[in-house]
Amino acid sequence: MSYDLVVIGTGPGGYVCAIRAAQLGLKVAVVEKRKTFGGTCLNIGCIPSKAILHASDKFAEAEHDLASFGVLTSPPKLDLPAFMKHKDETVAANVNGVAFLFKKNKIDAFHGLGTIKTPQLVEVTAEDGTKSGVETKAIVIATGSEAAPLPGAEIDEKIIVTSTGALSFDKVPGKLLIIGAGVIGLELGSVWKRLGAEVTVVEFLDRIVPGMDGEVAKSFQRILEKQGFAFRLGHKVTKVERTKTGASVTIEPTAGGEAASLDADVVLVAIGRRPFTEGLGLEALGIAMERGRVVTDPQFRTNVAQIYAIGDAVAGPMLAHKAEDEGIAVAEIIAGQHGHVNYEAIPSVVYTMPEVATVGATEEQLKEQGIAYRVGKFPFTANGRARAMRQTEGFVKILADAASDRVLGVHILGASAGELIAEAVVLMEFGGSAEDLARTCHAHPTMSEAVREAALSVDKRAIHM
Repeated sequence: MSYDLVVIGTGPGGYVCAIRAAQLGLKVAVVEKRKTFGGTCLNIGCIPSKAILHASDKFAEAEHDLASFGVLTSPPKLDLPAFMKHKDETVAANVNGVAFLFKKNKIDAFHGLGTIKTPQLVEVTAEDGTKSGVETKAIVIATGSEAAPLPGAEIDEKIIVTSTGALSFDKVPGKLLIIGAGVIGLELGSVWKRLGAEVTVVEFLDRIVPGMDGEVAKSFQRILEKQGFAFRLGHKVTKVERTKTGASVTIEPTAGGEAASLDADVVLVAIGRRPFTEGLGLEALGIAMERGRVVTDPQFRTNVAQIYAIGDAVAGPMLAHKAEDEGIAVAEIIAGQHGHVNYEAIPSVVYTMPEVATVGATEEQLKEQGIAYRVGKFPFTANGRARAMRQTEGFVKILADAASDRVLGVHILGASAGELIAEAVVLMEFGGSAEDLARTCHAHPTMSEAVREAALSVDKRAIHM
C-alpha cells in the first residue's frame, strides 16, 4: 500500500504530525520500534516522571506540610508498588490514547525499526526479523533522542542508571548520586529525596540548570539546598566503579585540584540527551548531519527531496511541545499550507516543587546581544493566594524592551509556574508589551496576580510591593 506520508517515530512530534496530516486529507502511516506508541515522552520520559513527581510531592506534603493547615495524620508510609502502579496506569492511559487517535484518524501503524531505503520507500524490520516495505510520497523523521552516555560509566539500569532506570527503582536508594544538574537530574532527584534518599548532585559547570536565567537559577539552587540537596558544582567525574554495596564515583574540580571519592547506592547519569538516528540509513542516503542532528531548512526539509525531520532529531531545545509544534507545521507544509513555529515563544518547565518555568530571553542573553531592557519582579511572598496555600517561595521576573516595552522573556520560580507561564507565552506570541499585561484584569485571589504585578513592576508601579 502506498501513502502520502510516512512518519518514523510516534513520540509527541511524530504522532501529532501524523494526526495533523490525516486531518488535512493525507493518507498517513507511522513506523514505531516500540510495542506502544508515544515515544520516550509517554513511555519513559515526561509522563511517567510527572506521575511520580506528583505522587512524591503528595507524600512530602503529608509528611511535612499538612499539620500547618490543621490536618493531623500519622507519619505517612510509602507503598512503593502502589506508587509505581500509579505511574504505570498513567503511562498506559496515555499510550492507549495515542493508539485510539490513530484509529480515529485512519492512520496505519507498522511496528519495527524503520530504515529509509529511498525517499519513496521505508523498510520496516519487525522484532522477529521479518522485513516489509512501505511506499510513500514523503517521509518525516521523528525518532527523538536517547540518554547521552558518560564514558567509563557502564549503564546497567540497576546501580548505574539513566532516567529510565530511575523511574523504576524497586526500593528507595539510601544514597543517590546524580551526575548532571540539568532538568532531568533535578526532577528525579526531587522524587527520591522526598521519599527519603540522600541526594548529591555533581555538575561540571559552576551553576545548576545551564541556560536558565542566572538570578532564577541561584534562587532555585538555594531552595533545593534547603530541601536537602547537596551540590558539588564545578566538578568533573573521572571514574565510576561498582562496589559490593553500590558504586564509587571519583570527582575532580574542573579548575584543577585534588580528587575526591563519593559512595552511592545508585548513580544516575543525567548529562543530557542525544538524537537517536541509528538504523535510519541516513548516511547511505547522503542526508546532511551536524553534531549528530539532522540538518534541515526553515521548512524542516533535509537536503534530500521529500524527506523532512523534526523534534529532538534536529536543532533546538529537546522539548516535547517544541516537537509537537514542528509536527503540526511540517504536516501543513507537506499538505501545501504554510506551517510555522515561533521559536522565541517556546516555554520550558522544571517540574520540581517549586516549579521553574521560562520563556524567551534571559538577562544574560539580552546583555550579550546588547539589547536595552527593563526588569519587573514580584515575589510570591506578597501574593495573597500564595500565602493562603503556604507556597510563598519564588518570584515572577519579566524582561521588556527598554524602548518598545515588548516582553522579551518571562521567568517564574514558584508553585504552578508551569501553568502560569502560558499567559506569558500567549502575550509574547502576539508581540505584547508589559503594559498590555499590566492592564489586563486578573482574578483575585490567584497566583496569576503575581504575573500582573511583575508587569506593573517593569514600570515601577507594582501595587502590592
